[in-house]
Amino acid sequence: MENCDHDDFRAGTSVQPMSGPLAGIRVLDLTTVQMGPWCTRILADFGADMIKVEAPEGDSSRYTGVPRHRGMSGSFQHNARGKRSIAMDLKQPAAREALLRLVPTVEAFVSNIRPQALARLGLDYQSVNRRNASIVYLGMVGYGSGGRYAGRPAYDDLIQAASGVPMLLQRSTGEPRFIPMAAIDRIVGSAAANALLAGLLARARTGIGQQIEVPMFETMAQFVLAEHMQGATFDPPTGPAGYARTLSPHRRPYRTRDGFIAVLPYNDGQWRRFFAAIGKSHVVENDPRFADITARTAHIDALYQMLGEELQHRTTDEWLDLLQQNDIPCVRPHTLESLMDDPHLADSDFFRFEEHPSEGRIRTMREPSSWSETVPPTGRFAPRLGQHTREILAEAGYTPDDIDALIAQGVVMTESARD
Repeated sequence: MENCDHDDFRAGTSVQPMSGPLAGIRVLDLTTVQMGPWCTRILADFGADMIKVEAPEGDSSRYTGVPRHRGMSGSFQHNARGKRSIAMDLKQPAAREALLRLVPTVEAFVSNIRPQALARLGLDYQSVNRRNASIVYLGMVGYGSGGRYAGRPAYDDLIQAASGVPMLLQRSTGEPRFIPMAAIDRIVGSAAANALLAGLLARARTGIGQQIEVPMFETMAQFVLAEHMQGATFDPPTGPAGYARTLSPHRRPYRTRDGFIAVLPYNDGQWRRFFAAIGKSHVVENDPRFADITARTAHIDALYQMLGEELQHRTTDEWLDLLQQNDIPCVRPHTLESLMDDPHLADSDFFRFEEHPSEGRIRTMREPSSWSETVPPTGRFAPRLGQHTREILAEAGYTPDDIDALIAQGVVMTESARD
């Protein structure tokens, strides 16, 4: 497929050739909120032409937090970067037909809309496949279609609960809590990106498209149990479920004399060096509870409690100096604010301040990986709602008069129509 011309999301600049390892891949992105946009953002970062299909009101994540302008929130800036926005009312037949006319121009169709709703819109796999038999059709759902929970609504907090995460925190902290970030959305979104890339690779090798379903519940059940199934892996069980080290109530950043520090001696050598550095080599030399990793894991609470008590005797800087001299893994815990001032991230040019065409000066984060040849594109911003409606419809074969008519009928919307 030839690369399609489109602006590079900077105001007043001419079109630049697509770049990155996924240059030339076009995807219809019918995802909203967090999980789906995280998945498609990964591909956009690598150079895919991500056509973000939005309802007339736009993705709800546009409106969270404290934006500079309505509809361009901070989280949307990061999840939608590098995408193009077309706004359309899919409740109208003409909008659905416009979307289906785009299907032959893309390699993939991605959605986290519930399958029942897609079927009502005539956007189920069978309908889309009739327009493009080699398309990779990825659906992100709450629960897999093969089980009794299929079709239920699902959000990050619900899947955290369903996969046991809050009760793991209860075992380690005494209170069931949710992880204070949309971790499940991003974990499952990353798994969906992997599945989509695998589907695209299979398509490139065979020419065959397919339907792929990525369920949140099953993905997180595997994610949690791969670590915590432990003795229940075996039949009959050799021990209880739950990985003792990560469940220890003493596994946390430790208090020092003036703050906190995260320390993780892990292997035999690191523990020996730690206790030697504080003049207590006898702990690992004479106590069978700490002789090797098996023994330490069985007595991890006692070991971590001892570590925490010891760390209170010096300042954080003193510990960092001593531990780094002895090659013992450690780090000063960041706050959200201090993380953005981290010197390593400054060295690697992770953050950049750039001028968004409508939002002014914003802080951006680069794609973290490094490439020697097919370098991912940079400097592409989140789109304004309907910013690319006209050009995307033109790519589907609509004339300027056709597009004007669709706008006049309220079938599609453009950025200018909102000004």
